[in-house]
Amino acid sequence: MSLFHPVNLVCPACEAPVVMMAVGSVNADRRPDLREDILTNRFQDVECGSCQESFRLQPQFNYLDVGRGQWIAAMQSARMPDHLEVEDEAETLFSASYGADAPAAAQEVGSGLKVRVTFGWPGVREKLLIQEHGLDDVIIEMMKMHILRSVETAPLAQGIELRFVDVDEDSDEYIFSWLETASEDAIENLGVSADLYKAILDNPDGWDALRARLESGYFVDMQKLYMGEGRQAG
Repeated sequence: MSLFHPVNLVCPACEAPVVMMAVGSVNADRRPDLREDILTNRFQDVECGSCQESFRLQPQFNYLDVGRGQWIAAMQSARMPDHLEVEDEAETLFSASYGADAPAAAQEVGSGLKVRVTFGWPGVREKLLIQEHGLDDVIIEMMKMHILRSVETAPLAQGIELRFVDVDEDSDEYIFSWLETASEDAIENLGVSADLYKAILDNPDGWDALRARLESGYFVDMQKLYMGEGRQAG
């Protein structure tokens, strides 16, 4: 089931106290509306009763979608530098819930789940959208790396991230956006031909080393390649 609990917040605009129901876990099989709220960027929004300022509670929950084969530990963006520690926490939790330390029936469910760790709302939304279109999230991260190598300029800075945000079926392009992590505002969008995805998919040997690095842990995101040595692949 999806679990919620009350939390006390402070409005960032007027500093009035705000109480909201924060999610601890999402079961998308039973609550498909919550999955839709994440995809449409309105999940965990709250409005201050004093000044009507709208703001969003940062993610800190587990997401389960057995039908689509997803289990995600969605964490606050501020925890990204500690991604190795968060991966270990997620591994322990998943093991107890659906992995080696879980009952046999739960392990059977877990065998069909892809486990991921994300940070911030754009990160968890991206994983849901990738699955929605039947894509491989590792190849999407490889596409991002190719974009960085190919464009003349990129708004690279702390607090800015590149995310897959849509598919334009008319032009056969994948749409990526440079987003400000804190506000989730789009800075710049760019369309990339679906041919690039197909080219990477059809050349596994050429991308094998990068795939190994991206898949070394539950945090499958190109950003981890810039944050120290990381976890050893294999």
